Amino acid sequence: MTDDTTTDPTMDAIARAVAEGRSGDPVAARRQLLTLWSEIGVLGDALHRCTLAHYLADLYPDPARALAWDIRALDAADAVSEQRVQDHDAGLHIAGFYPSLHLNLADSYRRLGSFAAAAEHISAAEKCCPELPDDGYGTVIRTAVREVGEAVARRDTTARSSAPGSAV
Repeated sequence: MTDDTTTDPTMDAIARAVAEGRSGDPVAARRQLLTLWSEIGVLGDALHRCTLAHYLADLYPDPARALAWDIRALDAADAVSEQRVQDHDAGLHIAGFYPSLHLNLADSYRRLGSFAAAAEHISAAEKCCPELPDDGYGTVIRTAVREVGEAVARRDTTARSSAPGSAV
């Protein structure tokens, strides 16, 4: 978050849970995020829903469970306004969320062997990649889009070692 925004307790709680998951306790992280999901509700703040679902998907090694959260994240992103994103962090744009959201959907579909759906989301991710910044994050996402696209073409369902949550 940038200095010119106010603190958002829900986003802070999501960040704490994600950090716990990345530090080696995915079960506790999932529990915290699911509790937050219940508090937010299915009609709650779309930015909260998008962010939480996006990160929660990474905490499930089962691609079917991850896919359910990936779908929720994309659906919520479609309801987030640019103004809401800017209110949270002036350096973010909702368009920049879509490459990663489509990438995650493509990867989950690929792992489930649904290659046509995976290819559709890789295509969508590729179309959205120009919205990514020219920084480390942008490079990571562009590289992953290429890798998942190659895996789809090979009909490979193996989990990627570079995927978020792959150590879960």
